[in-house]
Amino acid sequence: MEFTTLQIGIEKNVARIALNRPEVRNALNVTMIKELTEAVDWLDARDDIHVIEICGNGKSFCAGADINYMKDIANNGYIQNLEDAKRLSKLFKTIYFCNTPIIALVHGHVIGGGNGIIAACDVVLAENDTVFAFSEVKLGITPATISPFVIAKCGEAMARDTMLSGRKFTAQEALRFNLVNYIGTMEELNKRLDFYTENYLAASPSAIRDCKQLIRSVTGHDDPYSPVFDMTSALIANERMSKDGQERMKEFLDK
Repeated sequence: MEFTTLQIGIEKNVARIALNRPEVRNALNVTMIKELTEAVDWLDARDDIHVIEICGNGKSFCAGADINYMKDIANNGYIQNLEDAKRLSKLFKTIYFCNTPIIALVHGHVIGGGNGIIAACDVVLAENDTVFAFSEVKLGITPATISPFVIAKCGEAMARDTMLSGRKFTAQEALRFNLVNYIGTMEELNKRLDFYTENYLAASPSAIRDCKQLIRSVTGHDDPYSPVFDMTSALIANERMSKDGQERMKEFLDK
């Protein structure tokens, strides 16, 4: 498959997906959301791929939503906004319900939807000076579509601390919140990445698949058709159309 916003590298049984819009710090737009969903689906369906890695080219892993994408959202009607929210929710669900283990390697900034990507992954490795934020509330909206995955991974206390304020937080805090599994220098992260990859490759792919399903079942997060996903999509679509959401998004875009 060919992609315009991603770089895919495959070596033996390992695939690496690099978000490849470095000029905008890998900010999400419709194309990247669609392509990342397709790429994970495609790789998960391949019998020869036993590990998937996701990283970002350039200065940041993912700086949230692209400015032009946000302009389009601000001008869209409810139905278009709902379709867009469902598209974004589908991306996170595709990563979360992937049968192949996924490791994220992050640096720079991880903002908004970028946190949805990593929360849906199995393991997250972050460079020491990475900055995180759920900045949605400052735009008059909420981190709705990412919330099922973030709260499942990190818990309610973390969500209240970071989502309500929209504040920036450090890699050290992200480690304490369980949003990331390991922090260090890029050299240390690459060693840790090799460590996890080697262990995944030494295990049975079918046993890993069953174990991922086991974890989802035991924790009660095993239904990809749960009404919570429709609820969060509808919520953010309504917020985007609200007076406060429109005014705050316009103010942000004008800056």
